[in-house]
Amino acid sequence: MWARVKGKTENALLRLPFKAAYMFRPGIIEPLHGAKSKTSLYNLFYTLGRPLFLLIRFAFPDQILTTEQVGRAMLAVARHGFPKQILESKDIRTAAKN
Repeated sequence: MWARVKGKTENALLRLPFKAAYMFRPGIIEPLHGAKSKTSLYNLFYTLGRPLFLLIRFAFPDQILTTEQVGRAMLAVARHGFPKQILESKDIRTAAKN
C-alpha cells in the first residue's frame, strides 16, 4: 500500500506548478552517526542487518546508500537541480558527489 500512496503523492507533486520538483527513491538507507528510526521494526532490521551491510553493498552496490549520501544529494539537488525529476539510488549517489 505504501508504494501506491507514494506513487500517487509523487504524481500529484509533479503536476503542481513548481519551478522544479524532485522525487527521491532510495533503496536501503544505512543510518550513520547514531541516527535511529522512530519505527522499532526498522531499528531491529538495522541492528540485525548491520553485519550484512558490507555483503549487501558488494552484491547490490546501487541499492544501498547512507543517510549522509541521501542528505548531501538532497542539498545538492535543492541548490543546483538535477537532469531527472525522479532519482533512483544510483542518481542519488551521483547527486551526493556534487
